[in-house]
Amino acid sequence: MLTVPLKKLRENARIPSRGSSAAAGYDLYACLERPVVIEPHETVKIGTGITAALPDGYFAACFARSGLASKQGLRPANCVGVVDSDYRGEYIVALHNDSDEPRTVSDGDRIAQLVVMPYLAVSFTETDELPATERGAGGFGSTGV
Repeated sequence: MLTVPLKKLRENARIPSRGSSAAAGYDLYACLERPVVIEPHETVKIGTGITAALPDGYFAACFARSGLASKQGLRPANCVGVVDSDYRGEYIVALHNDSDEPRTVSDGDRIAQLVVMPYLAVSFTETDELPATERGAGGFGSTGV
């Protein structure tokens, strides 16, 4: 198991946790002094009160919580946030309200889920031609519905 150093920036911050031993995502919790109302179709940045030191070669992806998105209409505004290993600031989730009703986020609410993943560093080389494939340049829907 990978160990990630984590620092609480405020006393009421909560350490990310998993809902089950097989869960890939770790719940991120709102760290607020007072409840925040997110108006319909508005985006509000919600602090988590934590920061972490991810190892080189890893990043954290911040995804929507399925229940929060489907039941409340709240999701990360950028759909998937990326936290690089060299970032040391507070983990903040820009929550967007897709619903037509105001939604309230309170201290300790689970607002997103964080998945730590390895990535491949690549270099790009410009070329005049790419190798041919059966698919070619076929895009959206080109391989079937």
